[in-house]
Amino acid sequence: MTTVGLISDTHSLLRPEAVEALKGADLIVHAGDIGSIDVIDALSEIAPVFAVRGNVDKGEWATKFPQDGEH
Repeated sequence: MTTVGLISDTHSLLRPEAVEALKGADLIVHAGDIGSIDVIDALSEIAPVFAVRGNVDKGEWATKFPQDGEH
């Protein structure tokens, strides 16, 4: 069985409690309002990340992520 971790609205702040809750996930989905690429980098240390950008995700780093997605 695959365990999927879901997170959103981090706004550049990845709380330790969220990291702890996502440990053990086989895949992490970030549903937008990431805030910075640092959040994705940190999540990628736990599991592969599939992310879409939200309305606060601006700049060149954010263009790496679709505005909507299908996986």
